[in-house]
Amino acid sequence: MLALSYSPGQPNPLCVHISLLEECELFDKALEELQKKEAKIWDFGSPFRMFPVILSIFLVMYLQSRVFVDRVLFRDLRHMSYHIENTYMRLYVPMYHNIAHLMSTRPPNHEFQEWWNKEKERRQHGLLLHTDNSKSQNPSLAEIHGGASPEEDRRTEKDRHRNARQLSWVCLLRFQQSASFVAWIASGLLSLIRRANRRIAASSRFSDSWSDSKLYRVIKVFLGVVIVLLVFELVAYFKGWHFSPPSVNSADVLGLVELVYANWLWIRSNYLAPPLQALANVCIVLFLIQSLDRIGLMLGCFWIKFKGIKPVALVEFDGDVENGRNEEYPMVLVQIPMCNEREPDLLCAYAKIVDLLLLLTKIVSEQVYQQSIAAVCVMDWPRDRMLVQVLDDSDDLDVQMLIKSEVQKWQQKGVHILYRHRLIRTGYKAGNLKSAMSCDYVKNYEFVAIFDADFQPAPDFLKRTIPHFKGNDDLALVQTRWAFVNKDENLLTRLQNINLSFHFEVEQQVNGVFINFFGFNGTAGVWRIKALEESGGWLERTTVEDMDIAVRAHLGGWKFIYLNDVKCLCELPESYEAYKKQQHRWHSGPMQLFRLCFFDVLRSKISLSKKANLICLFFLLRKLILPFYSFTLFCIILPLTMFLPEAHLPAWVVCYIPGLMSILNIIPAPRSFPFIVPYLLFENTMSVTKFNAMISGLFRFGSSYEWIVTKKLGRSSETDLVAFAEKEAVSQVEVTGLHRASSESGLAQLNKLESMTKKNVKRKRNRLYRQELVLAFILLTAAARSLLSAQGIHFYFLLFQGITFLVVGLDLIGEQVS
Repeated sequence: MLALSYSPGQPNPLCVHISLLEECELFDKALEELQKKEAKIWDFGSPFRMFPVILSIFLVMYLQSRVFVDRVLFRDLRHMSYHIENTYMRLYVPMYHNIAHLMSTRPPNHEFQEWWNKEKERRQHGLLLHTDNSKSQNPSLAEIHGGASPEEDRRTEKDRHRNARQLSWVCLLRFQQSASFVAWIASGLLSLIRRANRRIAASSRFSDSWSDSKLYRVIKVFLGVVIVLLVFELVAYFKGWHFSPPSVNSADVLGLVELVYANWLWIRSNYLAPPLQALANVCIVLFLIQSLDRIGLMLGCFWIKFKGIKPVALVEFDGDVENGRNEEYPMVLVQIPMCNEREPDLLCAYAKIVDLLLLLTKIVSEQVYQQSIAAVCVMDWPRDRMLVQVLDDSDDLDVQMLIKSEVQKWQQKGVHILYRHRLIRTGYKAGNLKSAMSCDYVKNYEFVAIFDADFQPAPDFLKRTIPHFKGNDDLALVQTRWAFVNKDENLLTRLQNINLSFHFEVEQQVNGVFINFFGFNGTAGVWRIKALEESGGWLERTTVEDMDIAVRAHLGGWKFIYLNDVKCLCELPESYEAYKKQQHRWHSGPMQLFRLCFFDVLRSKISLSKKANLICLFFLLRKLILPFYSFTLFCIILPLTMFLPEAHLPAWVVCYIPGLMSILNIIPAPRSFPFIVPYLLFENTMSVTKFNAMISGLFRFGSSYEWIVTKKLGRSSETDLVAFAEKEAVSQVEVTGLHRASSESGLAQLNKLESMTKKNVKRKRNRLYRQELVLAFILLTAAARSLLSAQGIHFYFLLFQGITFLVVGLDLIGEQVS
């Protein structure tokens, strides 16, 4: 028994010892409580609490691809890709424990601190009661511990020191992880800021096509309104009016500002919020309808995969085209429409170097047109049963000469190929195809295959498509799938690949199997010439002549077949400018066509179900409603609800349902799952372009009739033209000699071309896009306003969506020009 005594006025050593033991027990229990709190860290009540976690997830997924790190945003920080690959899993697991430890003990959530203080007070209160009721004023340690021996006391003391050291190690480890994580985030943000600063300083022009549009003016006014509202709300917040808003009729109204704010609250709740909520409800209904359509398409695709449904040809052409009976092969016309199909920027870059004239010759001989012509000319089809038309609409004399020279080269090798150039180039691609179909010899051919200048069909393309026409006299079109040689070039091409993979794998395949109708993709397809003629041929009334002829053929009772297993290599636009112009044409043209053919659909003899599918699903839901609600709901209504909190968008509309739809979209391209978050944000960003295009096409604005050829770079895949290399191995020496001869004889022409390119060299720069930049500031302003009302999930969505608009507006996505 060890007795302890103390003098009056001195701290009781027993109480001090007991306090230390109680502190150790509290630390142990604190660790247990901390583990429980880590499981509950996903609390969206406070935006500050989840911000580091959400930001880390977004950045890790945004930077996971080495291609994106090297070529798009963080080109100057290539060491970051190695850091990401080696710490990817570490950032997803220990990072959350670290942030949970820091966030659970910081304001404004005082849960842990309040629990600590209450537990400590309870223990101290219990100790005082025990001391007051004890008979002895100097109890022993043995009595306190229930008769424990000195060895047990020393063991307890040793465990206490060990627990304290372990707690210190854990704290130091988590502090180190926090510091490294913050440094990683800071380096990425600083790199983004530096690149944005360089882009703004280097850019001397904005996007000419969009800066003066009416939509841009409306968005500018909208930005001014939200900035004024944010300033007003900040004043009210710091004055405490968000706790007890001043009333118009109360005596609390003492100044002009209070009176204005009180009237604003009354107008907001009675006149502004109800119509905004009604519009939001309409958009939510449209959003749900479109989501159901997307789910239905996915279920149809799963059913096709499960049952193994695919078109089967009644006949096959497997014989040798050289030694077989060529009479069995039908006559096929192959058309290659093109317009200025070469890459002048690449040519001009090398033209600056006078000493590398050989490289200039090589570049000229490897243009886009050459790849397409070569791929078509080596297709496995009897040469006497196929005619190739090269339809050149180029206005550049040098390009015309190069394409004509390429055609003559293949003519010398025995290929039936013709070069056509229109003197009066009207009607764009539709006018070009219409002019080619008016030739007298076309009546001798039964089918026509169409390939754009950047498409490279496989050698067996015709053998896998033409047989489907045999025995199907009502079949008008066989459409094949596109495969992209540059889908991994940058982030923009990856996101395009997600969209187009869903389009071909799901939309085209499901519509082709169940209703035998879909929109013709304009290339990589084979038409029955009789169906083209009976449907009215190519018309120049819209910029989507492919969809126009498909709708008219469908109204005439013709059927379509889609072959998902036959792929044709092509390119994706690598710059945002080219992609934006392409999307504008693809979304304005359908609205032009809908306005022109609406009454034709009603008067047609097809079934009522096909009419409903054509009007309600094909045109209205997928071409009009989709861009309308995407832009209105996520770029207009959602920011407004931050300033009009009486109108509300539920979290499942903002986050959960769009996330589910993004997962469904990305299933056909499973390798793109790391880009699901950038894909969701980028699709909302593109809704501005699609909405603008839809409005211009529906109301016949001038921009809806613009036709801009999508820029192509002439990229080739590793397997490109393999059949040509195998079949023509013997003649490669002759071809090489032909190139050398043409190089020597055309030296003067090359010198002339070099001097012309030197004079006309224009420095290419990435543009700034005002619409996207203004919308970025609107969304970021709304995100700042959402902090005042602690709307967690809305804050994160607005923040990341605003950052995405900023990145796109600065043209930091896609091809970067240094």
